[in-house]
Amino acid sequence: MLSDEQIKTYQTLYKNRFGKEISREQAYEQGVKLLRLIELIYKPMTEEEFQKLQERRKETGDLKT
Repeated sequence: MLSDEQIKTYQTLYKNRFGKEISREQAYEQGVKLLRLIELIYKPMTEEEFQKLQERRKETGDLKT
């Protein structure tokens, strides 16, 4: 569930990006879909995965500080 403030913020961001206004219902639906997408694809990295990544970066010379 999105709050009224979050929906208004989404409407503002949408208007600034695409130059057109969307209804509250459209903003709510798109916002919920966006949050669901993020839930599906976002997976935090474990400490073990981070260490392996750091090791690979050292081997390839791609270590950034």
